[in-house]
Amino acid sequence: MLFADIDILDENFDHQPHQWVGVKDGRIASVGAKAPEGAQAQEFGEVYDGAGKLLMPAFYNAHAHAPMTLLRGYAENLPLHAWLETMVWPFEAKMTAEDNYWATLLACAEMARYGVVSFSDMYFHTDERVRAVVESGCKANICESEMYFETKPFSEYVTFAKCEEYVAQYHGAADGRILIDYNIHAEYTSNPQTCKDIAAVTKEKGLRMHLHASETKSEHEECKERRGGLTPIAYFESLGVLDSPTTAAHCVWCEPADLDILAAHGVFVAANPASNMKLGSGYAPIPAMLERGVNVCLGTDGMASNNNHDMMQDLYLLASLYKGYQNDPTVVTPKQALSAATRMGALSQGRADCGLVRAGMRADLAVLDVSGPSWTPMTNPLVNAVFAGHGSDVCLTMCDGAVIYRDGVYPGIDLELVKAEAAARTRRIISEV
Repeated sequence: MLFADIDILDENFDHQPHQWVGVKDGRIASVGAKAPEGAQAQEFGEVYDGAGKLLMPAFYNAHAHAPMTLLRGYAENLPLHAWLETMVWPFEAKMTAEDNYWATLLACAEMARYGVVSFSDMYFHTDERVRAVVESGCKANICESEMYFETKPFSEYVTFAKCEEYVAQYHGAADGRILIDYNIHAEYTSNPQTCKDIAAVTKEKGLRMHLHASETKSEHEECKERRGGLTPIAYFESLGVLDSPTTAAHCVWCEPADLDILAAHGVFVAANPASNMKLGSGYAPIPAMLERGVNVCLGTDGMASNNNHDMMQDLYLLASLYKGYQNDPTVVTPKQALSAATRMGALSQGRADCGLVRAGMRADLAVLDVSGPSWTPMTNPLVNAVFAGHGSDVCLTMCDGAVIYRDGVYPGIDLELVKAEAAARTRRIISEV
C-alpha cells in the first residue's frame, strides 16, 4: 500500500504534512515528501488517499487479559480483592477453553477497531488464545497464568510442562506475531520457591516476564509485613525475577526506592490509569517514574475493570490526570504519553523493530480520520491525537503490513458471529456461577 499525500506523526512524534509512506513485505519501505514515480510507485500496489487523514504508529497494549471481555459490566463497584474473590475468580472457574477462544477474538476485534495491533496477555488456555490472535491478524505476547499458592518447585506445577510446550510450539509463530512470555500473577498469589524457579527458567530461555505489582495499598503493605519489609518490587528483585526483561503492571503504590530498582533493571511499567481509577486503586507515580528514567508503557487491563480496549481513552488519562493530581500542568507531556502507548509498548514486548513511522520498521500503523469537528483546527496534530482524538477516529489498522481493520470491516474476523458467541457464553456462565 502507498499512503499518498497524508499527514503523519514521524519517528519523533512530530507532525509532517503531505507525506508519502510506502509499505512493502510487511515493513515501511519509504517515508518522504515526494511521491514515488514509475515502477517504484507501482510496487506498492493500492494507493490510499490521505486527504483528511493522519498516519501514526499503531498502539501496543502492554497489559491485558483478553478473555475478560466476557466479564464486561459483570463485576462492578467493588475494591480489587473483593472484586477478584467474590466475582471474577468464580466466573473464570466456569470458563472453558472454547470460551477463551471466542472472548479473545472479541478482544482482538475491539483492539483492532481502536488502532491496537499487539497486546501482552496474561490469562489461561494459551492454545485457544493463540488461535484467536493468529486468525485475527493481530500479534500478542501471551503467557499462561496460574496461582502458585503451594510452596513447591515450579517443575511440580502443571503450568511448567504447559509453558515448555507453548514455547516450543508458539514462540515466534505466525512470522513472529506470537511470542510466549512467562508470568507470575503477583506476590500474594505465589511463593518464593516457585518465583525463584520461574525466574531461573525465564533467564535460561531468554524470555520475558509479565507480572502484577503494588496495584493496591493493601497488597503493597501486606507484602511488606509478610516479606520482612520488602515491597513487591524489592521482593521480586531479591528472587531474581527482574533479571529477565520484565513488564510490571500497575505499580501504583511503588515507593521511591522501588523506582530506583525499576530503573536499574530496565523494567517496563505498564500503566493502567482507567482500571486503577475504576477499582479505586490509586494513581501510579508516573511523573516520578519518567523523571528517574523508568520505562513507562500503557495498558487497558481486563474488561471487567476498564471496560473497553480504547487505548486512546487511556492515552488521554495518562496525559491529563497527573496534571491535576500533582497541580502541575507540565508533567507527562503529549510526546511522553504517545510514546508510552506506541514505541514503549512495542519495546516492552521485545519488538524492537516496531512502534515508529520510520523506513525499515514493521508496518504497524493506524490511520485516523481527522476531518471531524474535534480535530479542527489542526494547530498541533500531536496534541489533538492525545487530547481531542477518540478510538472511533481510527479508520484503518495495519499489522505487519496487513490490514486488520478498515472502515468497519475485519478481514480476519466474522464480527457478528463473535459477538453472538461471546454474549451467549457470558449468559451461560452467569447462570452457572
